Amino acid sequence: MTGYGRARLSAHGREITVEVRAVNHRYLDCTVKAPRVYGFLEEALKKAASGRIARGRVDIFAAIDDDGAEDTEIILNERLAGGYVDALRRLRDRFELQDNITVLGVAKLPDVLTCHRVEVDADELTADVLEAFGLAVGEFDVMREREGQKLAADVRGRAQTILELVAEVERRSPERVAAYREKLWKRMQEVLETAQIDEQRILTEAAIFADKTAVDEETVRLRSHISQLELMLAEEGAVGRKLDFLVQEMNREANTIGSKANDIALSRLVVDLKAEIEKVREQIQNIE
Repeated sequence: MTGYGRARLSAHGREITVEVRAVNHRYLDCTVKAPRVYGFLEEALKKAASGRIARGRVDIFAAIDDDGAEDTEIILNERLAGGYVDALRRLRDRFELQDNITVLGVAKLPDVLTCHRVEVDADELTADVLEAFGLAVGEFDVMREREGQKLAADVRGRAQTILELVAEVERRSPERVAAYREKLWKRMQEVLETAQIDEQRILTEAAIFADKTAVDEETVRLRSHISQLELMLAEEGAVGRKLDFLVQEMNREANTIGSKANDIALSRLVVDLKAEIEKVREQIQNIE
């Protein structure tokens, strides 16, 4: 299911921005992009995503602005600075130079001051990034919920169409048997001409035909699948994979009806039925 969420968080002198984007995919496929120096965030964000998102091709972007973070330390080499000062004073006295030794002048001398980067607290930063992710995925869920409601409405509409087609198949089935019986009677009349026709034999043949081509079991199961479909759409949480399996079963029943069809009208109904089931299947791929 498609969705987008973005959040910005200020914590421990850092500005953290997390974006979550997803497009439809049958399974969860998560990609994390974060500054290379913070590579440890990738696994944490993937784990967090799997706990909140069941399906979709998900891209997570984490940006960290740490200009304000206390992650650098200035170190003063006092012993070296003292040596510089003593040497400068001797130089002044020896050559009777002007005394202009200053703090800034000494600080600029080699290795008096050094800048040391403090190692990042990985646990602290991970917790902050995951907090920002939680805010972003909350916005992401709101967008997906709106889309999910529209998808569910579309699936329900198509399910109703499927029920109408099933009803038409059920109505057509007895007519098909009667038509076969009539056709069989006419053929026997043509073959036997004036001979007496065994009506019981015709009824027996019609009964065998009706048994071979009966679709009652399939239509009953299709109705049951539609009822389950409605229940699943009303469930909380991820139901996409269960719906996917259910639609496979619906398609199997439709194929069985098609294999038993032996007239044009019923075959056309089966084509329409399979077309609607395929549309439902396509929509369900977008449901988590």
